[in-house]
Amino acid sequence: MTAPGALAQTKRTSPPPIVVPSSSQNPPVDGAIVPDPEFDAALPSLSGDINAPLEPMSGFDAPAAPTPQTTPPVLPAPPTAPATEAAVPAETLPDAVLPEAPELAQPLPPLSSFDVTPVEVAGTDDKRAVEIRYDTVVRGLDDIDGTAQFKALSSLQEGKGKAANATMVQARAREDEQLAIRIMRAKGYYDGTATSAIENPPGERIRAVVTAIPGKQFTLGSIRIDTQPTVPPNLVQRELPLKVGDPVDAERIQAAEANVSLRLPQQGYPFVEVGQRDILLDDTAYTGAYTLPVTTGPRSSFGTYSTTGKLAFDADHVGVLARFEQGELYDNRKVDDLRAALVSTGLFSSVSVEPQRTGQLAPDGTELVNLLVRQDAGPARTLAGEGGYGTGQGIRLEGSWTHRNLFPPEGALIVRGVAGTQEQGAGVTFRRSNAGRRDRTFQILANASRTNYDAFEAFTGTLGIRWSYDSTPIWQKRFTYAYGAELIGTNEDTYDFDVGERRRKTYGIAALPLFAGFDTSDNLLNPTKGFRVKLNVSPEASVQGAVRPYGRFMVEGTGYYPIGESIVIAGRARAGSIQGIARNDLAPSRRYYAGGGGSVRGFGFQELGPRTPEVDEDGNNLNRPIGGRSLNEFAIEARYRFGDFGIVPFLDAGQVYESSLPKGSDLRFGAGIGGRFYTNFGPLRVDVATPIARRPGESKIALYISIGQAF
Repeated sequence: MTAPGALAQTKRTSPPPIVVPSSSQNPPVDGAIVPDPEFDAALPSLSGDINAPLEPMSGFDAPAAPTPQTTPPVLPAPPTAPATEAAVPAETLPDAVLPEAPELAQPLPPLSSFDVTPVEVAGTDDKRAVEIRYDTVVRGLDDIDGTAQFKALSSLQEGKGKAANATMVQARAREDEQLAIRIMRAKGYYDGTATSAIENPPGERIRAVVTAIPGKQFTLGSIRIDTQPTVPPNLVQRELPLKVGDPVDAERIQAAEANVSLRLPQQGYPFVEVGQRDILLDDTAYTGAYTLPVTTGPRSSFGTYSTTGKLAFDADHVGVLARFEQGELYDNRKVDDLRAALVSTGLFSSVSVEPQRTGQLAPDGTELVNLLVRQDAGPARTLAGEGGYGTGQGIRLEGSWTHRNLFPPEGALIVRGVAGTQEQGAGVTFRRSNAGRRDRTFQILANASRTNYDAFEAFTGTLGIRWSYDSTPIWQKRFTYAYGAELIGTNEDTYDFDVGERRRKTYGIAALPLFAGFDTSDNLLNPTKGFRVKLNVSPEASVQGAVRPYGRFMVEGTGYYPIGESIVIAGRARAGSIQGIARNDLAPSRRYYAGGGGSVRGFGFQELGPRTPEVDEDGNNLNRPIGGRSLNEFAIEARYRFGDFGIVPFLDAGQVYESSLPKGSDLRFGAGIGGRFYTNFGPLRVDVATPIARRPGESKIALYISIGQAF
């Protein structure tokens, strides 16, 4: 807390000093003073021999006090020693003879040979024993809302009612007297006083009582700002939220001045300086005359960029990250946005952006500002991993190595690998972040994988190119999109209805995937309010003996509604359709499936939908899922959070259909409950579910473990 005395100065005048005349200036009373010669004659004579014996005490009897006389009194003769006492000769003492000690003749040992280790006394304790306990009582600050501040800073409160002795309690109480005075002055009560007392009621604990008497509050009697002309006029006065009659409150005045320092750089004045205020108090009117000097500096606009330090990229790429153009009026919020964008690249140990004057004028008369970016490039390599488990999908582990700036600026190389019960693969991705435009990402990817599910087994290779505008945990965006192209070669086994058995087929697929999303939620990984809408459209062509064009479509909506501070009701609806191709002509990996942790919980991965009539060697029905051309899914859950933990009951529904449009019939339901452990990178999710009206061959219990909410 700033000392309130710094906010105001008072000038007080004192009355003239009273001059008391010296006694030497008064004439003496006639006959009341003994002249010096008579006084010296009355003194007894002293022997010059310092060894002479002392005079007997009887000789020093004081004479009776003289009575006032008009004539000088006659002093008595000095007393003489009685004749019967003979003079005693002076006694002399012989010099002391010390015994000879050989140790005294020895030289002193050097200082370095001394042991300076502190002596430890057994049985001592560093902690001082608490001898007394006390209660703290503060009076008089409630009316000025100062009690809470007093308790936060009080020495008595800091002692927690314990002290070694009463003297310590008194010392703390005296400190709190001054604290109470500072609090009163900070709130404009400059004539306030405070006292402290130690009370010891019979049968009760000691009470330390601090009593404050605020007096009358001072208010602002006048406000004057010393500054230069601004555009628009009176800009400083408008951004200083003080008016005549406001209390001389330190916190309020400092906040008003901080508002000037904050708001003017947002309106074209990056070099504003707020000077030292002056408040002259009037003790008779209880008012203060407030004066504030403000140096605005030149009205400025954005100009050039420069950079220094250990560079991650040059000044040209800084301009790509900026959300403003050269010549635009300076706004400090846009500079803060640029600084945040630099931090979000993940390439710096530290980075700052500082405006600098150039002296160059823009056509509109403003001064162009150079933004100096001080860089300290940090480590650019990252190892990452993630894992999960789902019934029917098994264990899935994914790891990656990334060099985020191998091809500056922000050109990353990513090597990724997947190992799991039913999926293995590897891939390489080149990614250019902020590619020619803020928040736009360009990627080229190549990967190969093997997947082995109940529905199909596939060996797949993919080449792709993609441009996207994505959300991240740092920059969650309302509108996102992506577009690109893919070439896919895949060899898969599929059930051939014509021959009644499984056969392997090779497919060539060309796709142009498109994505658009709209997001009003408040958090990317753990939303508590808002909604999201996603649309995926992918025109594709399949080559397997003949070229068959078709289109894949998927739309999804999610919503989040809070109830109080601890419960969020979340819901999801999703529908998909494939148009223009028969199901059996479609590669199994491009069909729709449902069931699993990210779909309909309670069922295994890809467990819902049509199934094959195939049997095994023993004649048992396998009933393996075969996928379809459409699906619908629904889910609702109640997310109850307490601290870092949460409980989530949920109900899911969905189905896959052979038709190109979902029918909404034969919906299957799954219900369960989940646990959440909330971390700084998102919630850890564990869900357990079971199908309702379970059919033969379906899972009894399904378990899902992953990071992030289900939707």
